[in-house]
Amino acid sequence: MARRRFSEDEYRQNPWFRQLCQALLSCRTEAELADFLRDIATLPELQSLGERLEVAKQLAKGKTYRDIVDTTGASSATISRVYSFLSDGAGGYKRILKKEHTGKSPSRVGLRRS
Repeated sequence: MARRRFSEDEYRQNPWFRQLCQALLSCRTEAELADFLRDIATLPELQSLGERLEVAKQLAKGKTYRDIVDTTGASSATISRVYSFLSDGAGGYKRILKKEHTGKSPSRVGLRRS
């Protein structure tokens, strides 16, 4: 059977995606979450996710593409993709960045560092 790809209109209803979201939400500490992420993703995938979040933070601070390339090593394509999602995405980056800006980061609401 061919692997079915997520679509922008349907990804939230996909049972596997919903299961993943629930698994992430069930982690109670940063260490639990780190262990779970390490088990389900490769190190390059985890690095890429972290890099994208850092790119989003720097874009939100008004940094230039050149500055972001210099500090993160991210490609201009990655920076452009993150910029696009910051502008027209589902709002996930904006919510996380707002929580960090207001001091309500995940480590302070629900997740405990261990």
